[in-house]
Amino acid sequence: MGNLPQHTIKPTRAWLLAARPKTLPAAVAPVVVGSAMAHVDQHFAFWPALACLSVALLLQIGVNLANDYFDYAKGVDTEDRLGPVRVTQSGLIAPDRVKAAMASIFGLSLLPGLYLMVIGGWPVAVLGAASILSALAYSGGPFPLASHGLGDLFVFIFFGLVAVCGTYYVQALHLTSMTLLMGIIVGLMITAILVVNNLRDIPTDQRAGKRTLAVMLGTRATKIEYSLLHAGAYLLPVFIWMGGLAAGVILVPLLSLPLAVSLNRTIWQTAIGDVLNRALAGTARLALVFSLLLSIGLILS
Repeated sequence: MGNLPQHTIKPTRAWLLAARPKTLPAAVAPVVVGSAMAHVDQHFAFWPALACLSVALLLQIGVNLANDYFDYAKGVDTEDRLGPVRVTQSGLIAPDRVKAAMASIFGLSLLPGLYLMVIGGWPVAVLGAASILSALAYSGGPFPLASHGLGDLFVFIFFGLVAVCGTYYVQALHLTSMTLLMGIIVGLMITAILVVNNLRDIPTDQRAGKRTLAVMLGTRATKIEYSLLHAGAYLLPVFIWMGGLAAGVILVPLLSLPLAVSLNRTIWQTAIGDVLNRALAGTARLALVFSLLLSIGLILS
């Protein structure tokens, strides 16, 4: 189960649990790919790239804290939750402190964000504001995106298209069709992380009235979605190569295919919470490994 005795976890460990470090590859991967594209087009700039990474990591942590707080406040997280410990629901950290930390993290993201706004102008300001508002609306507000089947679309757009294209834009100050394709590929890989998370939570989300896309689709269709997301991510580099848009080295990400096959086999063979927790961490690692290989392929091609 997701809960641990409160006395077994120190405060620093509790805050680390709240930040959910295993999800951070979802923030790193798109920045790496966007920066690789900037390098390919001879626009790479270290400080804007570093600022993008800082914003991405802070927003990811902020989203994690927001989910922890709002799911508790809305009664979604209960004692029978199968996922990792939620610090608010388990009583490890008081709700007001989690809420304050969430606001502080989002506020802190504005520091590198302002630097990026100076570089990129109003488009960056609009994307930054939309990212924070969407992060809050994911599980909070009167119409939480995650509870209305829109979480997958949110992740695809903001962790794929916006993160990759935004990272490229602040370095090159324009966009290319290839960068958009990279955003789609990364978005597919990152969305798979959320899918396995929601697959695990189908029983508890149903009881809490949280209508994620996984709840709407059911177990089998959610597993199909997971496999299709991975299939799309692996096939797109093949199509790019076949279309003459990049050299054959763009297929380097296929080296991670055995890991993807293993994860998909696990997903299809079980729906047990502990196993899916490991599959969730493995899917996040796959997204990072795939993105690193994709970046290498882009640079070498």
